[in-house]
Amino acid sequence: MRVLMVSDVYFPRVNGVSTSIATFRHELAAMGVEVDLIAPAYPNEVEQPGVTRIASRYLPFDPEDRMMRRGALMAQLPALSKRGYALVHIQTPFVAHYSGLALARALGLKAVTTYHTFFEEYLHHYARVVPAGWTRALARRFSRSQCNATQGVIAPSTAMRDTLLAYGVKAPIEVIPTGIPLTQFQPGDGSGFRATHGIGPERELALFVGRVAHEKNIDLLLQVADRARRQRPNLLLVVAGEGPAEAHLQALAGKLGLAGHVKFIGYLERERALLDCYSAADVFVFGSTTETQGLVLLEAMAMGVPVLAIPVMGAKDILSPGRGCVPVSTDPDEFAAALVALLADPARRAGIGADARSYAQEWSAPATAQRLAAFYQHVLGRG
Repeated sequence: MRVLMVSDVYFPRVNGVSTSIATFRHELAAMGVEVDLIAPAYPNEVEQPGVTRIASRYLPFDPEDRMMRRGALMAQLPALSKRGYALVHIQTPFVAHYSGLALARALGLKAVTTYHTFFEEYLHHYARVVPAGWTRALARRFSRSQCNATQGVIAPSTAMRDTLLAYGVKAPIEVIPTGIPLTQFQPGDGSGFRATHGIGPERELALFVGRVAHEKNIDLLLQVADRARRQRPNLLLVVAGEGPAEAHLQALAGKLGLAGHVKFIGYLERERALLDCYSAADVFVFGSTTETQGLVLLEAMAMGVPVLAIPVMGAKDILSPGRGCVPVSTDPDEFAAALVALLADPARRAGIGADARSYAQEWSAPATAQRLAAFYQHVLGRG
């Protein structure tokens, strides 16, 4: 089988969508499912087999992302028509969605989509002059329309599936999380990472990895760090990532007097530097309540780092069993108390970390890719 994927984002843009696409492409190839990808061109990108880059333009309101030029994308149609695709898989809701549907119609193919982003709790962070009720209603209508225009929807979690059903999505929905390529998550050089970044071995390191965006609720983590450092004066919160909320968070850190207790280190190269960073951490902290899956939680667990996070939306599927994690609430005092208790108990921390590594094995990438391949076949088999 040969599948055409279309996405508005891909590496070198680092986020969960890029990671999901790369993971599934790699695992599906091992099963004989060839996946070609259409994605935006970026400055300093690395050429990859099976990836067609489309001329794109800079977005002044979101400098991390690019917008593909629809005309340039549709110009690929003559070449695509010769490749014998069985299905079109749309990964994002912008140019990729509408162009993906147009390509599917032109090629006489069915289309499926993955619903990666919980837009109902996302849009109001970027359209603050519009009442939140309006943006949520718009997001629901937008999501329902896009999903129902396809022949199948992949939801990364049961909570996201239930949300889409509540929106009125009628297209078949299958829950298929992105799996973890476990062989990639081997122990890194935590001591070397600390030395490189001037972090002493005595510091208790709480780590966040992800896009530094408003919907990630990193404000909560700063408030937690502010409370926890009063009992754990060696506490350091490390924020690994970049994004539009960074200036706001830097200002908030200053307002809270967190100099020396928070460090923003930007994006880390995934093959080595990120593994070293995970290995340097004592705990992984995550404040988001809008994740469709929470893939980074599984990454931390695969590295044996105990997780403190909020079991709602997509993260609920991962955190509810209580394995490898300490579920916490959105209350900063309660979150901080849980963090302090875990830092004060090295034996408990080690036990939770060992359990996290074992639990992550159950989320292997080959297993979830098998489920995606089966869903493709199911969609193709329907009349």
